[in-house]
Amino acid sequence: MRINSKQFLSKGVKALTLALTMGVANNAAAELNIFACEPEYAALAKELAPDAKIYSATTAMQDPHQVQARPSLIAKMRQADLAICAGADLEVGWLPMLQMKSANAKVRSTDQGLFFAAEQIETLDQLTSVDRSMGDVHAKGNPHLHFDPVRMLDVAKALTNKMIQLDPQAESEYEAALVSFSQRWQAAIPNWEAKAKPLQGSKVIAYHSSFKYLFNWIGIEQVADLEPKPGIPPSSSHLASLLSRTKQGDILAIVIASYQSERGAEWLAERSDLPVLVLPMSVGGNDQSVDLFSLYDSAIDMLLSAKN
Repeated sequence: MRINSKQFLSKGVKALTLALTMGVANNAAAELNIFACEPEYAALAKELAPDAKIYSATTAMQDPHQVQARPSLIAKMRQADLAICAGADLEVGWLPMLQMKSANAKVRSTDQGLFFAAEQIETLDQLTSVDRSMGDVHAKGNPHLHFDPVRMLDVAKALTNKMIQLDPQAESEYEAALVSFSQRWQAAIPNWEAKAKPLQGSKVIAYHSSFKYLFNWIGIEQVADLEPKPGIPPSSSHLASLLSRTKQGDILAIVIASYQSERGAEWLAERSDLPVLVLPMSVGGNDQSVDLFSLYDSAIDMLLSAKN
């Protein structure tokens, strides 16, 4: 059968159109441009939308309370279809400035492309009233919820719904990714709990309430805080009182996050003969924490190392 040039052109156009249509369908998830306030939510977004463009505004070596609204962050937020943040006022010192300067209406409201993880779950340590004398506390609860696996699964489900709202063409891809993540995550939880069982009932001194959800989940008690008040650096008198507390002999370790100052912890460790554990606060906090799964493994393994 002979095909003339017009027939060939017609068939070529149809084939190209079909290929482009299939390409759009297959890459629908990649259309989302995601701005994550913290690396744990960039990692979660990667699990749920592996083909999306994802940018993390901070690293595990940065204090997420204190971030500068740099021009590079403003530019990234200007391009975002979805902004994922911890919420509970963790980013209150810098997120509003980014929203204003980026002039991106898509990520100004939770009705559209703004997502707060803390609004999807029941946070710990909520307060009915707050004043400055209490230090840097969060009335809406502790925002560091990513170390609770059950709460994170609820966040993942809510985030999937948000992605589908913003990118309905890729609904099946997002749902499939959620199923995959949920199955792997739920399989990992009993393994983590079994591994962490020797830590139940242990007592630690920690910096801030950064690991409250982790301690609450695996049964560790934080008996004292290196901060005299949240957001206030350790004073010599406060450290002296902590040293007195360590003499009871029931403290497992002194725990700080990867971005927190080691100075007060090291002072106390030298005088109490207790180990200092610098736990990864998020993905990328140490060499082992390359995703959410290894983040949990690394934190539990480091706590277990103090038992040996």
